[in-house]
Amino acid sequence: MNRVVSWFSRIFIKPIVTRCFIKEARGLENVPKGNFILASNHQSHLDWIACGWICVPRRFTYLGQSDRYSGLLGLARNILYFIAGVISVNRNESLSKKASLEKMARVIKGGSILVIYPEGTRSRTGKIQEGKTGIAKIYLKTGVPILPVAIRGTFELLPPGGKLKIKKAVAINIGKPLYFPEEMEEAKSLDKDSEEYNKILRIITDRTMGEIIRLYNELGGA
Repeated sequence: MNRVVSWFSRIFIKPIVTRCFIKEARGLENVPKGNFILASNHQSHLDWIACGWICVPRRFTYLGQSDRYSGLLGLARNILYFIAGVISVNRNESLSKKASLEKMARVIKGGSILVIYPEGTRSRTGKIQEGKTGIAKIYLKTGVPILPVAIRGTFELLPPGGKLKIKKAVAINIGKPLYFPEEMEEAKSLDKDSEEYNKILRIITDRTMGEIIRLYNELGGA
């Protein structure tokens, strides 16, 4: 999302979202002044709005799937992706995943914030799932901090396949930025296809997901 659209969202959309959905937001002081990778749990399409609420009015973008919807829903998704500058990925194609990784790295290095959901898809049960290692690959390519964010309440308002409810019930908990200097240094000398490199990816991913779970549990029944 470019700066003009982001500022528009900050001025006109964020107050509506705050009034209609946001019940509580903790840890806003933890948001870095520089760019970062925002990593959040994913339970609902409303998570996109909650994460955008954190990022505006700065430049930011999302990673979004392009393999799920077709027809009018696919067209609507593509229009939304274009407006928001979303980086699309076909999760069933290795070339698409590789290309999206390179594009994410370029966007981050250009100064934008990247919003990513390490679980890879929305939870169908509301429970946080295991993270995929794509987030660790991006971190090792860019070196910008990972900002862990937990969101609670969006599943109840718009679960996968459900209908939207308008209620001030979304709670957000933002943790401190995560850095992995030892893993970064060790990864520099490793083959990216090696078992050792993959272990580093898993360590970074699991620590990130562990922090998201901790933040989520802090919200309790908020």
